[in-house]
Amino acid sequence: MTPQKAEELALSALGWIAASDDLIGVFLGATGSTLDTVRAQASDPAFLGSVLDFLLMDDAWVAGFCDANSLDYRQPMIARQMLPGGDAPNWT
Repeated sequence: MTPQKAEELALSALGWIAASDDLIGVFLGATGSTLDTVRAQASDPAFLGSVLDFLLMDDAWVAGFCDANSLDYRQPMIARQMLPGGDAPNWT
């Protein structure tokens, strides 16, 4: 996974979220965004990381997105690690 592939996956996730009338409302409420700010920030890698953070909050969302895009369920987490703020914490 490269940062560019991670951004592409996150954009795909954003499209999947936006296509769901129910889920886009939850996303906008959780992020405090509007559709205009989402459009404006869609090319920002940090924002795309927050899209994946949102998706990863619910296993059913991950499964739905991955099933719709023929992806392994681990791909969103792997992509998240490649975007700003996605470093896995080291607790030792």
